[in-house]
Amino acid sequence: MGFRAVYPAATKFKYIIQTIAKVMDEIPFIATQDGIDVRTLTPDKTTMIILRLPMVAFEEYELDEDKKTFIVPADELNRIAKRGTRNDLVELKLDEERRRLEVNFIDKKTGVVRSFYVPLREGVVEEFSEPQVELTVTARMMADDFKNIINDAKIVSDEVEFSSYEDRIEVYAESAQKRYMGVLRVGEPLISLDVTGNTPVKAKYSIDLLKASVKATTAADTVTVQYGEALPMRISFDLPSGGTLIYWVSPRI
Repeated sequence: MGFRAVYPAATKFKYIIQTIAKVMDEIPFIATQDGIDVRTLTPDKTTMIILRLPMVAFEEYELDEDKKTFIVPADELNRIAKRGTRNDLVELKLDEERRRLEVNFIDKKTGVVRSFYVPLREGVVEEFSEPQVELTVTARMMADDFKNIINDAKIVSDEVEFSSYEDRIEVYAESAQKRYMGVLRVGEPLISLDVTGNTPVKAKYSIDLLKASVKATTAADTVTVQYGEALPMRISFDLPSGGTLIYWVSPRI
């Protein structure tokens, strides 16, 4: 067996894949002795997605060499991932001979196995690095609170501005005769806030790009949001067992 991994929560896996499939046509996997990575950039280069699932996040993990890479169609894997239930483990097995990824849902109570197969796509897996920029604002909050902020702003406009001070973040969205403003402080609802350098720190982002990330709030408890003056926003969701799903979203200038 070249590559095999068993993830303990099929529903969490489902939401992770749904989040990636929302903006990507295909998912490039990088399996190493440390775990699984997905690093991909949208065609318009407005969003980078990085998924990190360390080996300790899996109940079982087998890899017969230092690294294997493979690409699967996002829509097909998404349709299959939706079939997972809260009672299931999800097993991934790479079948290189038949050029497919085997996805097995294993019922934890009954042991019943449901098997699906996703054809592999040809192509080279590019290993993108995260942007090297200095982000001077770091805020941590519950994932659901972040989702609510984005959903509130979307009612008003297609873009949102974040303006950070030493003790708070102000969130604005505005259009003809409509305006939204939210003020975020530690405890209301931020868990923590760190702002360095001159304030206020301002940046605008497409709400649709930010909203594409909020599906991950179903799989994560907390999120860390980082940005700088007119710089990309880094949105990092903490997944169970040490995994991380990171979104980089380009700013509107």
